Amino acid sequence: MPANLTPEAQAKLAEYSEAKTVEAKIKALEEFLKVAPKHKGAENLLYWARRRLAELKEQLETERRKKKGGRNPFVVEKEGAAQVVLFGIPNSGKSSIIAATTRAKVEISPRPYTTLVPAVGMMPYEDIHFQLVEAPGVAPGVGWLHRSVGLVRNADLVALVLDLSLNPIKQYKYLKELLEESGVVLKKPEGRVEINRERAGGIKVVIMGELVDGDVDEVKNMLRAYRIHSATVKIFGKVSMDDVEKAILGTHQYKPSVIILNKADVPGAEEKVKEFLKEYGGEAPVLVVSAKERRGLEELGPTFFKVLELVRVYTKRPNGPKADKPLILKKGATVEDVARSIHSRMVEGFKFAKVWGPSAKYPGERVGLEHEVADGDVVEIHYKG
Repeated sequence: MPANLTPEAQAKLAEYSEAKTVEAKIKALEEFLKVAPKHKGAENLLYWARRRLAELKEQLETERRKKKGGRNPFVVEKEGAAQVVLFGIPNSGKSSIIAATTRAKVEISPRPYTTLVPAVGMMPYEDIHFQLVEAPGVAPGVGWLHRSVGLVRNADLVALVLDLSLNPIKQYKYLKELLEESGVVLKKPEGRVEINRERAGGIKVVIMGELVDGDVDEVKNMLRAYRIHSATVKIFGKVSMDDVEKAILGTHQYKPSVIILNKADVPGAEEKVKEFLKEYGGEAPVLVVSAKERRGLEELGPTFFKVLELVRVYTKRPNGPKADKPLILKKGATVEDVARSIHSRMVEGFKFAKVWGPSAKYPGERVGLEHEVADGDVVEIHYKG
C-alpha cells in the first residue's frame, strides 16, 4: 500500500475510492487525514489528500450555487491561445495591467482587496489572443487564498506581478513559497511523468529518459497500489519514484512562469529592479513595466508565446485558401497532432500531407504523420473520408 499506511488509513482511503457522492468523498478524506501517518514517506499522499479535499469542497459549493441559479466565479473556462493568471499581493497592479492590455472593464482602486473575484480579459497578440485572469490579491489570512492558488493550478502560465513601490524580492519569495506549499513549482523539473489511464490492456511503462531509483516493475506495483490497473506511463528526462508518485497523485505541478515588475514609474523603481535581478536566481523571464504609463506591456505577448512554447499552424483544404485562424499547438507537435486536432478520422484515413512554411524543405513538401511542424506552417491533409 502507498506510504506504508496503517490498516485504518487504508480503510479510509478505500472508503474515499468507493464513495459515490461529493459529500461522502469529503467525509472519507477528512477521516483519512485524521488517521494518516505523518512521516516523510506519506508527504505526497498527504499533499494530495489536502488538495483534493479543498477541490471537493469547492465543487460542492459550485453545485449548490448551480441549484440556486448561480455560478462559482472562481471557475474560469479557458479561451484563446492560453490562459495566463496574474498572481500577486493586493495593489500590485494586476487590474491595471488587464485594463491596459484588454477591453475588460475592471475596477482600479488604491484600496486593497478591490478585486474579490477573478477579472478576465482577452489580450491580442498578432493573430491570436491570450486570456488574462486576475487572481484576487493574496496575503496571510485572506479567505480566498486557496481559490486564487486554484486559478494558478488550472492556468497554462502564471505571471507573478510584483510591486516596485514595495520590496519585490520579499513579494517573490512569499508568492513562490505559497505556491510550493500548494504543490505548484515554478522551476522546470529535470524530467516528467505522463500517465494516461486506459480502460483495459494492463500497465505499460515507456522509458524515454532515466528512472534513477527504481525499475519498470516498481512503477507498475506503485500504480496498482493506487488502484490503477490499466495505463500507459511515459517517463521523459531524469525521474525518480517520488516523481512517479507525484504524477499519480497530481500533488506537484510545474507551472511555466513570467515575472512582471510593475510600477516602474515610481521613485526608486530602477534601483529596486537592479537589486531584484541581482538576487533573483530563477529561470523565468523578468519584464519591467508600468501599467499606469503603459510602458513595457508590448513585451507580454511575445514573452508568453515563447515561454509556453507555442506554435501556430494554419490548415487548408486542397486547392483552397489557408484558414484565417490558426491551430495552437505545443512545440514538437507533428502532422498527426494537427490532424487529430481537426478530427480523429483524419488520422485513421490519413494518406499524406503537404506543408508550406518554416518546417518544409520546399513549398508544398509531401510529408507523413510524424513530420514535426513549426510556427507559421500551413498544412493540407489528404485522407480517405
